[in-house]
Amino acid sequence: MSNNKFTPTSWVTLVILIILVTISGCQTHTNEVAEHTTWSHYAGSPDQSKFFESPSITKSNVEQMELLWSYPSGDDRFYFFSPIIVDSTMYVLGKNSSLIAINAKTGKELWIHTDLPGITRRGINYWESEDKKNKRLLFTLNNSIQAIDAVTGKSVMDFGNNGYLDLREGLDRDPTSITRIQSMMPGVIYDDLLILGSAPGEAYFSPPGHVRAYNVVTGKLEWTFHTIPHPGEYGYETWPKDAYKYVGGANVWSEISVDKERGIAYLPIGSPTYDYYGADRLGSNLFANSLVALDAKTGERLWHYQTVHHDLWDYDLSPAPQLLTVEKDGKKIDAVAIATKHGFVFVFDRVTGKSLFPIEEKPFPKSEMPGEESWPTQPITSLPSFTRHEVTKENLNPYFSDSLRQDWLKRLDSAKTGLYVPPSDKYETIMMPGALGGANYGNTAADPRNGMMYIMTQEYASTYRLNKVEPPKKELTKNDIDRVQSLYGSSCIACHGPNMEGGAGPSLKNLGHHMFYEEFRNTVINGKGVMPGLVHVDEASLKALFQYIGGDPDRRSFRRGNQQAEPVDGPVVASGGVTIHPDAQRGAPMQDYPEGVEHPEDRYTTDYGLDWPGLIDPPWSSIVAYDLNEGTIKWRRPIGVDSLYVQGDETKGAPNGTQRKGMVITSTGIVFATAKGGKVYAFDAADGSVLWETTLSHETNAQPSMFTLDGKQYLVINATSDFRNDSYDHSKKPGAIAKGYVVYGIPDKK
Repeated sequence: MSNNKFTPTSWVTLVILIILVTISGCQTHTNEVAEHTTWSHYAGSPDQSKFFESPSITKSNVEQMELLWSYPSGDDRFYFFSPIIVDSTMYVLGKNSSLIAINAKTGKELWIHTDLPGITRRGINYWESEDKKNKRLLFTLNNSIQAIDAVTGKSVMDFGNNGYLDLREGLDRDPTSITRIQSMMPGVIYDDLLILGSAPGEAYFSPPGHVRAYNVVTGKLEWTFHTIPHPGEYGYETWPKDAYKYVGGANVWSEISVDKERGIAYLPIGSPTYDYYGADRLGSNLFANSLVALDAKTGERLWHYQTVHHDLWDYDLSPAPQLLTVEKDGKKIDAVAIATKHGFVFVFDRVTGKSLFPIEEKPFPKSEMPGEESWPTQPITSLPSFTRHEVTKENLNPYFSDSLRQDWLKRLDSAKTGLYVPPSDKYETIMMPGALGGANYGNTAADPRNGMMYIMTQEYASTYRLNKVEPPKKELTKNDIDRVQSLYGSSCIACHGPNMEGGAGPSLKNLGHHMFYEEFRNTVINGKGVMPGLVHVDEASLKALFQYIGGDPDRRSFRRGNQQAEPVDGPVVASGGVTIHPDAQRGAPMQDYPEGVEHPEDRYTTDYGLDWPGLIDPPWSSIVAYDLNEGTIKWRRPIGVDSLYVQGDETKGAPNGTQRKGMVITSTGIVFATAKGGKVYAFDAADGSVLWETTLSHETNAQPSMFTLDGKQYLVINATSDFRNDSYDHSKKPGAIAKGYVVYGIPDKK
């Protein structure tokens, strides 16, 4: 019988298949809509779009938005935590690093799990079983993964190994040598998997940033994607043959996006170590600085695109890849778009990886550093850049004093500036943008339906000069002292005073005599009390600063267990998470190349050069709307309030005005955005005009959230940070509210 003939049974089967496909298509659409009606995931949903269905808040009534209620964080700490909301419960961080469940309508506390210092700083993950009987909050805590029952607030002890998983394991390094691996960002939930990135640090011999997926019920490791390929794997030849044994980084420390319908995870992968000198990693270095599409179920690579070859500028891919549908040449295409620290937008077919706009490999200057081989070309997209790429005498900050301007004119005469100028030990390089972007984590959002992408960006330069790494010494070298003075002047002096004798913060004089380096390091990186974490400080600068205040970085603590938790009022149900077995302690970090591995004789480093956030003329920070159907910038608006140069002129934006800030895009055409100075805006998505704005009593350094309860929409913002300038400190003004989580909405008519 011919295979081309249909029997009656075949026709029935075909009809059934057509019906099933139709139902499946309808179900997919329903799921896509439902995905943007809740905020049970960081950034709203696994696609990281920050898009929300908000029918009750429109362009015509958004000006009626008011503060409806607030929940005080109950301490004086800075929190970077973005609330998630499940049904009528909101989960926040407060009360001396406690995880707290509150009623999302009233702010009433439901339960408190206290004493979780070291928990994922930016947010947590929520998962529930299909029958909704099993509900879990998953998070990282001091290099472990743990789970808490979302209903009771108690640790889930049958998760992993007696309630936790050690993230240091499975990275092809001695686990006890890994002092830092967990990311400050939550992972992403896909079905029963938690897909997780990492933040292993950016020093020589940092651990590799392999991406891993864990079963949310059992904790079983389901797959690992080697971001630094092993022998026999795709991309291995883009490194020296033994690089996987000693190179680190190439990690996803920010936001992973997932196309749930297709089961594809999109990884924005960061720079390899060492960031600014790559003589021990010659080659293009896949998959560093790459957008990688993986099968979310198996971890298999589907396609990739590298946005920077052999990175020497710390141009991580840090903002979330945006999944949206664009229309080109009369066809609708499901696309993924990635914005970069250095001001470019790359757009690809979500399935095939084909670029939707031309990209040209253009030549750039050659490195003159010994042993270094910078890549001869770099990819430049045809889409317009959203930042400038050079610091010139003409675009220097016009508000500088005459003496400061003259100093910078001389400095520019001896420095080099421009896109992809390689770092040097012979002269200073001034990169625009620098290590903090441009666009950074939390700074992208999209309306997935109409091809519009929104980017928060800042014009923030970095100044670099390479210095040779000297053998370990007890005495501080001149380079060490320069590092300390640069770090202290840019990040510490405002609180600890010009002579380290204290002010808003405590004295640092001889502090190193009274603490171990590990404790000092954790405090600087993660923050403590009112002190924010300084995640970008490199290891060499940390050790130099510790020595400068009288400490010995080689003196190690052998204390075990948790310190005494501070008392917390309220419905406390548990404390401290799961106790990690004392054998899972830290050893000495990897200090040198493995035996038998060929490597350069010398190593070079530099600090991040972040002393000059307002180096060029304004606007210093902006929000930009890209129409990715046309490949054009539709509008741009300055954001943030500056207290340094122009005393509150909002037409100039703010230096460093978008770091740790975020957006929510609504279905009704509103872009909610936060910015420096406690500003919250509602922009018209069509033209960028301001529809509503308010000023918080405290600064925000977290992604805002939005949720629906009883048919009404609410905007919630973490406002727990301090302002940096007393004249703009809104917490001291009449009517100011306490640090905490503030909820805005349109009040009910009376």
